[in-house]
Amino acid sequence: MRLDDALLIEAKKWAADHGRSLTAVIEDALRETLSRKSPSLAAKGKISFPTFKGRGLRPGVDLDSSAALLDVMDENS
Repeated sequence: MRLDDALLIEAKKWAADHGRSLTAVIEDALRETLSRKSPSLAAKGKISFPTFKGRGLRPGVDLDSSAALLDVMDENS
């Protein structure tokens, strides 16, 4: 997950000021945002994911490693 530097600094400060972890602050913000949405598609049992034609993953790409994914994305920019 990439966050705007200024937003990350503000979130870290808020977390520290309130004795919370950054993870807890982000989780709370996501929960609050998602609760404001209309009933989720997951609740209706209708979830569809887009599919794309292609050659699949590049060799050596590890989807379980965010650091490795960031390295690959940085190579392409």
